[in-house]
Amino acid sequence: MNALIDKFSRQVRYVRISVTDRCDFRCVYCMSEDMTFLPRAQVLTLEELHQIARAFTELGVEKIRLTGGEPLVRQGIGKLVNDIGQLPGLKDFAMTTNGAGLRKHADSLYQGGMSRLNISLDSLDRDRFRRLTRTGDLDKVIDGIHAAQDAGFERIKLNAVILKGRNEDEIVDLVEFARRERVDISFIEEMPLGDVSDHSRGETFYSSDDVQAAIESRFPLMPSPESTLGPSRYFRMSDSDSRVGFISPHSHNFCSTCNRVRVTVEGRLLLCLGNEHSVDLRETLRRYPGELEPLKAQIIAAMDLKPERHHFTTDGDVQVVRFMNMTGG
Repeated sequence: MNALIDKFSRQVRYVRISVTDRCDFRCVYCMSEDMTFLPRAQVLTLEELHQIARAFTELGVEKIRLTGGEPLVRQGIGKLVNDIGQLPGLKDFAMTTNGAGLRKHADSLYQGGMSRLNISLDSLDRDRFRRLTRTGDLDKVIDGIHAAQDAGFERIKLNAVILKGRNEDEIVDLVEFARRERVDISFIEEMPLGDVSDHSRGETFYSSDDVQAAIESRFPLMPSPESTLGPSRYFRMSDSDSRVGFISPHSHNFCSTCNRVRVTVEGRLLLCLGNEHSVDLRETLRRYPGELEPLKAQIIAAMDLKPERHHFTTDGDVQVVRFMNMTGG
């Protein structure tokens, strides 16, 4: 088996696969209010998505996360989860979701072999939640969290993007909610992807250090060596099983240990979230339908394109023009 090693001796063990660019929310940091989505012919089929997942696991990838857009709006998502969940060598199978569709889908995801869920939750105030998501219903998301718990998911994590002037006053409330629900929570610095129409990113940037200080005013945090193969730095609280994580692409750059690549719904293999280095897997999939070896050879060759680091700034400049829903979470 060929391991995926880049020029900087980093082994890729984790791939995030976007299954759709569509979403039933319009979160202000993720996309513009009026979006144009891809024609169906440009979107990978379920069979092509499964083939990509299989190629990566045969190349030593241990973790796959399905993302969007919102993956639960993709027709046939249950079958795709079941097919990927049976792949040999896959140790961690997860999804990032807005949670609104979990009451309908949680059981089938769990039965299909999915082990973990990340659920986006940026506010516990119904009106503010609606403003941040433009279309979201907070009650549906909280019900989705409960549906995931009912289905048997034991490792649920909330993801909260903190924006200065929007929701930084809810940091401690969100931690308290996670503690009550016995779930983990990660706080994410906003990433400068796409020219969003809602706000200037420079004005809304709120660092992980500021978030951590707010939490420690109430709950002392102890560093933890735990890892989920992702970029989160985890902390524990002495009186709770809930973990607190920080994803800090600006203030605590994690490029030196990056073990991840992404595949967009169009089939572009992105070697770095913060750069445009990519290769077109869709062309290979459709030139050699059903053949795994040409796809694997292309993925192996692409490792030489993986850059040493990204160069995000906090001044509001957009370094990458694609939106987060196109990138895959």
